[in-house]
Amino acid sequence: MRLHVVNPNTTTTMTAKIAAAARAIALPDTVIDARQPAMGPVSIEGFYDEAFAVPGMLGCIREADRDGADAHIIACFDDTGLDAARAIAKAPVIGIGEAGFHVASLVAARFAVVTTLGVSIVPIEHNLRKYGLAERCACVRAAEVPVLALEDRNTEALGKISTEITAAIRGGRAEAIVLGCAGMADLAAELAGTHGLPVVDGVAAAVTLAEGLVRLGLSTSRLGPYAAPRAKTYSGPFAPFQP
Repeated sequence: MRLHVVNPNTTTTMTAKIAAAARAIALPDTVIDARQPAMGPVSIEGFYDEAFAVPGMLGCIREADRDGADAHIIACFDDTGLDAARAIAKAPVIGIGEAGFHVASLVAARFAVVTTLGVSIVPIEHNLRKYGLAERCACVRAAEVPVLALEDRNTEALGKISTEITAAIRGGRAEAIVLGCAGMADLAAELAGTHGLPVVDGVAAAVTLAEGLVRLGLSTSRLGPYAAPRAKTYSGPFAPFQP
């Protein structure tokens, strides 16, 4: 099968890290097609960045659909543009945030999320409520590490994330941790060993769930909000996005 993994920001090195994490967990016969948009922010840190990331990301999804993708994965923990993507994509679409939450809920009664910056806490909390998993989440904590600081091995960033995991365990009684950024994908195994509990990377969780949907032959329901957009005129730079 062919999985399209899209990094909604424009940082090439982050796309490469995400692709490596996806390939490390994928089944032997799964092809990982990693892409990023040509336009948008270099990182997504809050609502403002998310708004400007969506058009380019949707363009990647439409192109990958035409290229025969069996499923799409949005590799931003805020699940940037997930609903819009499900409305236009022929193949099923999974966000790494939603995937991480659901997987954590299968291995722990209470999980916590450790993300990058405080500005991301409220968007994540909104998504937890939307997905019906807010009661299962002990807390959402921020390590105050900028997204691009995770590009290279950063001992200081790793230490801050580890400190927040300790606080989530002690103060929130968390039994599992979901790492709240695609840039943390390479840290899950080390942090799980350090803290002695399940640490879920959303990229790996989304790849595994996407493979499952494809094998089950399931795709997005068109009865409801994910129905195909009605044809209409889009003007200016958005003209290419006409349904």
